[in-house]
Amino acid sequence: MSETVSFGYEDVTPAEKTARVGGVFTNVAARYDLMNDAMSGGMHRLWKDRFVRRVKPRRTDQILDMAGGTGDIAFRLAESGASVTVADINPAMLDVGMKRAQERGIDGLVWTEANAETLTFPDRFFDAYTIAFGIRNVTDIPKALREAHRVLRRGGRFFCLEFSTTQWPGFAEVYDSYSHKLVPRLGQLLANDADSYRYLIESIRRFPDMPTFERMIRDAGFIETKAEPIMGGLVAIHSGWKI
Repeated sequence: MSETVSFGYEDVTPAEKTARVGGVFTNVAARYDLMNDAMSGGMHRLWKDRFVRRVKPRRTDQILDMAGGTGDIAFRLAESGASVTVADINPAMLDVGMKRAQERGIDGLVWTEANAETLTFPDRFFDAYTIAFGIRNVTDIPKALREAHRVLRRGGRFFCLEFSTTQWPGFAEVYDSYSHKLVPRLGQLLANDADSYRYLIESIRRFPDMPTFERMIRDAGFIETKAEPIMGGLVAIHSGWKI
């Protein structure tokens, strides 16, 4: 890993990124849905539905939902009857998720504070690993991908939903203007926190494009990797298998 990593448009030490990302999500945890609505125009709900359909959770599955603190993906996965472990490095996000689960009467989820780069789960433990809008905030992405591979059983499935780079002519420029100019203002208005929202938009711009990220997933040991673009690549579902 290099001596510096990206924190939005800044280059910082790995330790500083971990700490600052933690601060961002502690700040936005209580208004996480508003944050996602602001960044996606509310479309994130449809993208998450589509993502879980691609996972095809089964009743017999043990699934790790990484960076899933507020429960958005886990609640959808749990509808299949699968056993879902929700892991997040940020306790504030987990607190929000557990409260939401209680309000919705959703029982049976396992909630655990965990770092994607240093999971404590045993080798070959899960049937599927999901991570939605979380991988770009990880300090050492290749290390997190290797950990995902390690904890999956043979035949296990890896699925990642993440912002990417749209290829639709004209739309990229419109979204770029919207995200850089309007989203931080919405963050200030909705949460009195323009800086956290600005970081989240900048982190999208610094994230690898679809071919590069797919190659990173292959380098971690996965096979039959695939990138499924949504809205021309504004968002992508990445997947791979462990053999």
